Amino acid sequence: MILYEYPFNERIRTYLRLQQLFDRLGQLMPRPDAMDHHFALTTLFEVMEVASRSELKSDVLKDLERQKQVYNSYRGNPAISEKALDGVIAQLDTHFEALNAINGKLGQSLTENDFLMSIRSRAVIPGGTCEFDLPAYHAWQHRDSASRLDDLTRWTAPFASLSQAVGLLIQMLRESGSKQKVMAVQGQLQQNLPQGRSFQLLRLRIDPSLGITPEISCNRLVVVIRMMQQLPDGKLQACTEDVPFEMSLCA
Repeated sequence: MILYEYPFNERIRTYLRLQQLFDRLGQLMPRPDAMDHHFALTTLFEVMEVASRSELKSDVLKDLERQKQVYNSYRGNPAISEKALDGVIAQLDTHFEALNAINGKLGQSLTENDFLMSIRSRAVIPGGTCEFDLPAYHAWQHRDSASRLDDLTRWTAPFASLSQAVGLLIQMLRESGSKQKVMAVQGQLQQNLPQGRSFQLLRLRIDPSLGITPEISCNRLVVVIRMMQQLPDGKLQACTEDVPFEMSLCA
């Protein structure tokens, strides 16, 4: 099944973007090839760009605290293990304290690294990191992979607490949704959302053998999904057949 996720607000959109970037870093950094480490660096620059939002840190801290209050409200419920509850709340506390301990902007120390900033300024230019533009970077790429990995590990360290906190929040959000099997009749589904609940994330799972791509539009009142078929030339056209899929609304 192919999973599609659609955020209802800008905060969750930022979290999903960050998680994708951190996942990419996690795949690229352990690889020994210099080209993989080059793309790990450009991914780090993307993380820096997304994390530069002034309200990001406070948003994450507020969400961690909000989740802690939610889980504390479950205390005394006989259907919930107190031990498991303590473990989750301890995780939330750990990530809150680690992120809150960071002074200033996230990754501020990296912006003071002349070597990294010289690469970042050239990386946005097509072919801008050639050896004649950045000989020092060219030399770095010819170091042994262990040495490059040590550098990358050090450079990504300022974002470790953010990565862990966002990962936990997204995991909790995804787990809050319950799956339901639905049908897009003649390729379309429009569903009114229950009032009094504030949804943050829509998740769809579609069988890849159907060759269908969803176009999703959501707001606090309604979800609209149009199923599209991809033609051989890459263009999309509306599907007019009934399409079964799985949907979760996460609050």
